[in-house]
This record gives sequence, C-alpha cells and structure tokens, in this order.
Amino acid sequence: MFGRPIYDRAVGDLDAVRSLAMRKLARIRRCGAASYVETSHAFLKSWSDVAAELLPDLKLVRLVRDPLYVARSEANRHDLIDWLHLPLAYYRGGDGRRCFRWSLTGLEPIFQTLACAESPFAERKPTLSRFQWYALQWIEIENRAMRFLDDYGKHAECFTLHSPHDLNEPQRIGELLDFLQLKRRHSTIQIGGRRNRNPRPTVVTDDDRRAFGEVVRLLPASYLAIFHRHPYAQLPWATLLQPAEPPAHTPLVERGAP
Repeated sequence: MFGRPIYDRAVGDLDAVRSLAMRKLARIRRCGAASYVETSHAFLKSWSDVAAELLPDLKLVRLVRDPLYVARSEANRHDLIDWLHLPLAYYRGGDGRRCFRWSLTGLEPIFQTLACAESPFAERKPTLSRFQWYALQWIEIENRAMRFLDDYGKHAECFTLHSPHDLNEPQRIGELLDFLQLKRRHSTIQIGGRRNRNPRPTVVTDDDRRAFGEVVRLLPASYLAIFHRHPYAQLPWATLLQPAEPPAHTPLVERGAP
C-alpha cells in the first residue's frame, strides 16, 4: 500500500485505494492463517479509513518514538536510497509529479499550510529541508493516528509501545502477545537472536533541533493540540511541540488544517 495509494488518498480517490486493498485482503485470506499481523507504516499514509471499513475487528499496535529521531532516520534512509539509485523508489502521481514511494506526497494540507506562511522556507512554494519534510510528515501521521482512534472508537483496541525501551522489555512484549491473542511457544519471553543493525546510526544535531523548532513555530495550533494528550503529554520531547505565538513579522494563514 505504498506508492500510488498514498497519492490516491491525498487527492481523495478512496475508490482506487479500496480496490487495491480488497485485492490485498483476498490474498491474505487465502493463506489460511489463524492470525495475520502486518507491520507497515503505510497504514496511516494510504489506507487506514478503508481498513476500518473492510476490517472492523482489526487491532492496532502503535509505536511512539521521539520525532527528532524519526525525522532524522527517515531523512537518512531517503538520502541512502537516492545515493544507491534504487529502482522503483519514485513513481508518478496522477498529476505527473514525481513522488517518493514511502513518504507523503506534499499535497497534504499540512505542507500547504507552510506554503502560505511567511517563513524562511516559503516563498513561492516551501523549500523544506529533507529533515523538516519528515518532521512535518511525523506530525501529520500522529494527527491521523489520533483521529483514527477517535473516529472509529479504537482506543481500547490499540496497544501502545514506546521506543526504544518497550521493544526490549520482555514483560511488555508478553503483554503485546496477549493483547493480540497470539499463542506463545514458551512461558517466558526471550529477546535475542539477530538484530536489524543500522549501518548509519541516527544522530540528532543542534541544527536538527533548530530546524524542527522552525517547523513547529509556523504550524497552526490545531496540529499541535494532540501533544497535550496521552500518550505524548508526559514524554520529555513533548515540550518541543507546544503551540506558541509566532513573532509579529511571521503571520500564519491557516488553510486546509484539519
């Protein structure tokens, strides 16, 4: 559900997204497994609303991670994919624009909000750094997550993990398996074996922090309101996402905010 489905959702063509999702679900059902678990950050980018329609009993696992590290990690990955010239990393949307297969398109209202703000990176159109792009994407995805849980009454059916400590805590992983009603082979949880090592460790710099602050300062408060709520409010980085009044020389014009 990466690539074109993300574009289709951005332009409101949910029929196209639904058609593809139905073909995917038919293939999943044919495998005959008692349980099916998918880990995909495409969910909120392309087909969450369709999934709620087609899979009303679905359960969700939500991973909450420091946004600075998310944005830096995704920017690094994008840079690496470009450097390697990986095939099929880009596709053409219905308007002919070139889009990165694993990210939002830039047509989403949150990006357009900055385009109409008088900001250092918004003249005729936004000139966000790649890091700032992914910071905005993270804020948009978290807002979509909260709207999804609210709109479809899924809070009780969503299990939240905090990265990185919950991922390495056997008791918490045991609770996750119980939540998903998955059978265990052993009574105890042992975390070991091969790990997915990152060849390029994620390092957040002071410049990244300043760039993140620029983006947050220019966003309407409506995008930042969720960070006063659980599961964000008590996290140490939540203070970076508190709404603030912008200086008088950078007025904001809200357009298309949810």
